[in-house]
Amino acid sequence: MLDKLFGFAKGLREVNAGQDVVRTGRIVSSRSKWGLAVVLFVLVYMIDQGSKWLVEHAMTLGQRIEVIPGVFRWFYILNPGAAFSFGEGHTWVFTVIQAIAAVIVVTALMRARSLWWVVSLACLLGGILGNLTDRLFRAPGFAIGHVVDFISVGNFAIFNIADSAICLAMAAIIIMTVAGLKLDGTFEKSASTSEEK
Repeated sequence: MLDKLFGFAKGLREVNAGQDVVRTGRIVSSRSKWGLAVVLFVLVYMIDQGSKWLVEHAMTLGQRIEVIPGVFRWFYILNPGAAFSFGEGHTWVFTVIQAIAAVIVVTALMRARSLWWVVSLACLLGGILGNLTDRLFRAPGFAIGHVVDFISVGNFAIFNIADSAICLAMAAIIIMTVAGLKLDGTFEKSASTSEEK
């Protein structure tokens, strides 16, 4: 089921490694990986920053615009906390955490050969750096800047494009981890396979 959900089954192949048979998903070359990663990162980052710029120039702080009454609205706020307004009052802590997270994601991206890991990590990096840019360069000051949030769905928290990219990428990473897809594009051996040996 997880294979089908992420398209792992499409393009799966078996590679002989000594006496073992290793299942692999879609693997990308180094050149293709970085090309795809840069395009996705820039796309997520620019949409995030562009949408925040548009909200700042088209709306006033605290303004609400109903798109689908009671369901979906634009609601411009400044968030000093983490994603979905969590942990307000500790802005500098989240700045440090996001900077460390960005380094970890870049490190993982350097090792990744799986198409789906590359896609997820590039989108995750775009989201992290989108919000980190706000923390570093927006008021009230360097490293304690407030993040622009403007998407409000029902009674749920208010968020932005970067938050959405981070959550979707993390969901994909969890699914891939559960499915056993590793950064290098191979799958973890199942317990049943290990027992048979």
